[in-house]
Amino acid sequence: MSGRTHARACPERTCVGCRERSAKADLLRVVLIDGECVPDLRGTLPGRGAYVHPSPACLDLAVRRRAFPRAFRNKGGRGSLDTGELRRCVEQATP
Repeated sequence: MSGRTHARACPERTCVGCRERSAKADLLRVVLIDGECVPDLRGTLPGRGAYVHPSPACLDLAVRRRAFPRAFRNKGGRGSLDTGELRRCVEQATP
């Protein structure tokens, strides 16, 4: 025996809001489509993704820190991106 385990590693990502590492399944993937931050619930939308905890606190931190333009490497300027649809999704997911 080589001592290796057959258990699969759980992929981890960093929340752009609170900067904590969590399991990929516990985070919400966000993509940029036409200047709008869109939640990617199935994880299949094309493009660069950013991950955030599905909580209003982490979303507020990410917006305040201007983390989304930095994560998406937005060349259109450093202005804020539209997060309306993302905010609605997070508020619906919060119990």
